[in-house]
Amino acid sequence: MRNDELIRRDLAVLWHPCTQMHDHESVPLLPIRSAQGVWLEDGEGGRWLDAVSSWWTCLFGHRHPPIVAAIERQLAQLDHVILAGCSHEPAVRLAEALCEAAPPGLTRVFYADNGSAAVEIALKMSFHWHLNRGDPARRRFIAVRGGYHGETLGALSVTDVPLYRSTYDALLLRPIFVASPDAYGAVDSESSEDMALRAAADLRETLEREGRNVCALILEPLVQCAGGMRMHHPRYLREARALCDAHGVHLVADEIAVGFGRTGTLFACEQAGISPDFLLLSKGLTGGFLPLSAVLTTEAVYAGFYAEHATRKAFLHSHSYTGNALACSAALAVLREFGEQPWLERNRATGAKMTALAAPFAAHPKVGEVRQTGMILAIELVRSRAGRVPFDPTERRGLRAYRHAIARGVLLRPLGDVLYWMPPYDIDDAALELLADVTAGAIAAATA
Repeated sequence: MRNDELIRRDLAVLWHPCTQMHDHESVPLLPIRSAQGVWLEDGEGGRWLDAVSSWWTCLFGHRHPPIVAAIERQLAQLDHVILAGCSHEPAVRLAEALCEAAPPGLTRVFYADNGSAAVEIALKMSFHWHLNRGDPARRRFIAVRGGYHGETLGALSVTDVPLYRSTYDALLLRPIFVASPDAYGAVDSESSEDMALRAAADLRETLEREGRNVCALILEPLVQCAGGMRMHHPRYLREARALCDAHGVHLVADEIAVGFGRTGTLFACEQAGISPDFLLLSKGLTGGFLPLSAVLTTEAVYAGFYAEHATRKAFLHSHSYTGNALACSAALAVLREFGEQPWLERNRATGAKMTALAAPFAAHPKVGEVRQTGMILAIELVRSRAGRVPFDPTERRGLRAYRHAIARGVLLRPLGDVLYWMPPYDIDDAALELLADVTAGAIAAATA
């Protein structure tokens, strides 16, 4: 289809995610026909640098040949089969590979098909495990202020981003929210580690008061992504692990966005030297090719459900596409890439280039902070740097930045007034320089 025909027909039938569709009366859709590497292309010569890895999924670049080949090989043999009562090699091999790559102690894998589903599984599994042990009082969850975990009702319940949560508040569970270790909230001469310890103190007080009623603490290790790319010191993870152990509470590490090399290590938890009770993976798990998520947990959790049928202790949760063979094959190709190619080393070099290119932004009078963890870099726009006074959200400064960038061939998708870079790992120096140049203009356009 021609670009204009595609857009016309789209707007007649489609309802796009995370979108006020009225905006598309003035903000044009991007009519994408093909993709390769870091580039998205339409059918009429237009192309855009995918600076956000298509919602943080595309690790190595679009249509990365080894993953394409893995899916093609699998498609010639098996597309999908029910995983209840059946098994297949890709699901087994992937579970083995994930357990080998994950932090120590994670020995069991439960598959689903998206990140929100993984969160739902972990919440239900934690509650059910305590129930099976004869501890029905543990019905509550602790979540971190500013955190985001998805948009199904359970996942949304442990999310603290009003944009997504407030409308549905009456339908949601009532978690206990604790202070965020977000280093942006540091005051006076506090370091990021000081901020982490201050937040950990709030968690300690909460667990001392409520611990006997709590199933699990859920958090995003190192980066609270959809909450504005807010970043914290790994010390918080170590403190949280120790506190959860002391109070018999599970630790759920939501690495759906930050896993698979985004933070500089394969998993963010590695930087704190901890193992969670549940590790949640999706997005980059298949390199951006197919929907898949995985919940990794411990042998102790698995054992809490292993019993005669009559005990009614089974975890009766399912998804139709659980363990899809094509998706598992894509994920196996992703893990092979990390094993066979020096992607983490390359990412550290790319991250250093990102740091250097973004350094001048920190001097802009309307930039409150430039922050970075691995291959995630964020630029927080503010009305006044003194006191970091934010812009009025109704001014939609981020949208101004988005439109400026799109017009110059770069797909940025700001989180409110936070611009961020989360590019595919195969981005080269020329594309990084384009990204930096267009971002500089986007900052100017957004803050004028």
